[in-house]
Amino acid sequence: MRALLIAALLGCGALPATAAPVRLKDLVEFDGVRENDLVGYGLVVGLAGTGDGLRNAPFTEEIMTNILERLGVNVSGEQFRPRNVAAVMVTASLPPFARAGSPIDVTVSAIGDASSLLGGTLVMTPLNAADGDIYAVAQGTIIAGGVTAEGEAARVTQGVPTAGVIPAGAKVEREVAFDFGNLSELRLALRSPDFTTAGRIERAINAEFGRAVALMTDAGTVRLDIAGMNMPTTAHALGRIENVLVEPEIRARVVVDQRSGTIVMGEDVRISRVAVSQGNLTLSVEEAPVVVQPNPFSPGETVVVPRSEAEIRQEPGIGLAEVAGGTSLSQLVAGLNALGVAPHDMIDILKSIRAAGALHAEFIVR
Repeated sequence: MRALLIAALLGCGALPATAAPVRLKDLVEFDGVRENDLVGYGLVVGLAGTGDGLRNAPFTEEIMTNILERLGVNVSGEQFRPRNVAAVMVTASLPPFARAGSPIDVTVSAIGDASSLLGGTLVMTPLNAADGDIYAVAQGTIIAGGVTAEGEAARVTQGVPTAGVIPAGAKVEREVAFDFGNLSELRLALRSPDFTTAGRIERAINAEFGRAVALMTDAGTVRLDIAGMNMPTTAHALGRIENVLVEPEIRARVVVDQRSGTIVMGEDVRISRVAVSQGNLTLSVEEAPVVVQPNPFSPGETVVVPRSEAEIRQEPGIGLAEVAGGTSLSQLVAGLNALGVAPHDMIDILKSIRAAGALHAEFIVR
């Protein structure tokens, strides 16, 4: 009955799906228009006794001493060991075309043994880029993403109180040098390289301007002739093409997560003619020891006699069923769901179909 049901569910093929048109700016990255990562090392103050233990984190005491001395407070040789400070790493992303004075968000993470950053304030911290120059300065009150409660004999933590964010907590102090306005040529980098998609982008841009101003150079790059677009500036040219609609080519791909049993697939996935059979073996071992005692007033001792029961049970599974050639993966999964196949068993079936060479898609296991 199961074999007949899955054969009925999977016997018909499916027409290939057509992807919806997508804006060009959602498919490509413009060469040079990118974020830059920033990082800094700073100090959080004002914690309610949840800061670093300075004996275990001497770098916290060092940065605290340096900050106080820069403010004119001499603490050399003093035993200054508060529990309301914590050393942190501060990270941020400098967006493209950020100007001096623009605010950016920062993330603050404890690097010592502080138990929480709730209620703390980040002291002025310079943020450096990969070239070593300072591009922003961060300061402000931390919004932590967790909470900790404890009593005499119990403690509970929800979220991560040792990390938090400061919205608009940094100000840009240096701009990235990039002469964007005088570019005569610009490259578009596809986020998912594909020759078909790159060719469609080339044709769509050339149709927009009525002449050949775009040229596909490889599967991931389309070169633009900014000078040939006859636009006032490079920004005008990109503003005109970024909303051009292009139909991307979707690669057939199956992604499975074995831990959660999640299966994600594209509609272009196809399966060749193949036979599927699936069943489960359940092995159970039960221990039922028996205590044997001697008769009253007779010599002997109490002993435990082991008694075990072992059983191998064949669970109902999928009988041998044939999947018609050209069947879509969505049909296969629908048929398996109708048979009540568990997600983890479904993943094993898909892996076996791929090993047989019948699954025509990129198979990614996480």
